[in-house]
Amino acid sequence: MRAVPRFRDLPVTLRVPLVMAGLMVLLGFLASQSVLSALGRVQDARLSETARLHVEGLSVALGPSVLRQDVWEVYDILDRARSAYDGQRLLLSIVADERGRILAATDPRRAPVGEAVAGFEVNAVPPDAIRMTGDSTLRVMAPLLFQGRQIGQIVTELDVTDLLTERRNVSMWLLFGNAAATALLAFGGWLAVARILRPVGTLVLAMDDSKGAPRPISEADIPRGDPGLSRLILTYNRMTTAVESRAEAERRLAERERFVSLGRLSSSLAHEVNNPLGGLLNAADTIRTYSDRPEVVRQSAELMLRGLSHLRDVTRAILDENRLDRIGQVLRREDLEDLKLLFEPEVSSRAQSLTWKAEAGQDELARFPAAPVRQVVLNLLLNAGAAAGQNGIVGLSVAAEQDRLAIEVTDSGPGLGQADLDRLLASGPLPPGGGVGLRLVHDLVRGLGGEIQHERKDARTYVRVILPMKDSSDA
Repeated sequence: MRAVPRFRDLPVTLRVPLVMAGLMVLLGFLASQSVLSALGRVQDARLSETARLHVEGLSVALGPSVLRQDVWEVYDILDRARSAYDGQRLLLSIVADERGRILAATDPRRAPVGEAVAGFEVNAVPPDAIRMTGDSTLRVMAPLLFQGRQIGQIVTELDVTDLLTERRNVSMWLLFGNAAATALLAFGGWLAVARILRPVGTLVLAMDDSKGAPRPISEADIPRGDPGLSRLILTYNRMTTAVESRAEAERRLAERERFVSLGRLSSSLAHEVNNPLGGLLNAADTIRTYSDRPEVVRQSAELMLRGLSHLRDVTRAILDENRLDRIGQVLRREDLEDLKLLFEPEVSSRAQSLTWKAEAGQDELARFPAAPVRQVVLNLLLNAGAAAGQNGIVGLSVAAEQDRLAIEVTDSGPGLGQADLDRLLASGPLPPGGGVGLRLVHDLVRGLGGEIQHERKDARTYVRVILPMKDSSDA
């Protein structure tokens, strides 16, 4: 189940309208409560005034009739009062004597004469205390006063359905009005923020380009009316130019390092080519001199075949190392053999001892691209050979360890200096000078997602490269 994103993780083009909508909802709620509260006070005042006038008018008119216990006169006064005030609002009016017995009512069936009025006093309140409670009917109870003396009671039942409908309609209009205003302001806020932040969106899209590298923003998309954003985008464009320049410089350095590596081997390779050539010339001279002796010709031809095969292997290894179109090829065991063939003359020229253990299988090697791995191994071997010196010891081990490929180069030299360690292990800027071989190893290993480890132990230097394995299709 996908987790709901947190508010702070939402884009600003959504956060600002949502904040505006939230504030509008809060403001609308407070305004609605204020309006409904004011409406309630007005309605309560109207009800209280209606009930007070009704009771006071009845008190003046009913006094003598109640004293005489004149039921018909009391009923006539109640009937005329209902017509005079609000016949639709006054549902029932009851007059009781001082003993609490009903004298007359506008609806004799509901309130028969002689019945106790106590049953109608439930939930009844004085006129000054009447309030809208949500019920459609309200009851008001007041003493019947005549010449300063209480001679009975008046109970009135009021119909407030219209007032409840009015309050409900006002609430609905407030709800719809607030919702419309909130939606309108939220949409307006989204449009405004989206327009303001459009250059920022352009900047984000440029940084997230599908090609994997940031691209510059065209002049037409730079907001001239906003100096801050203009400076930001111009700075970004300068940064992309610098990134492109650096990438081009690194590419050229990598190409140069390939030639430098072969240049460092040129002297040894010259001997490796020259030695078979001498034997080939001797074999050719022997064939020419003893052309009539088949056995001598056969032996000389076999010698020439072995020499030419060796020259072919050396030439192929040099060409493979110098080719620029190996990016799409996977690493093979033959690549490691080529590196050994290239490096052995360097070892022989210094009378060094070489230990070579390529134990990784073809399936594991095929998960890596050939060109960068070859370059890493060759550069480390050349540095190890130079460090080991005359009669030194150099070793290479290539082994698969679970989901990793471990490449370890050892030498018996004095060890790497601090400057060389910085070039091999550090990622920060470096001072000029010192060559690019070790830094190229660092950059290639980082590009392959690997790591480099260094250890000095038992008068030996160990440089270990750990590369994570990928699917062969990704190599």
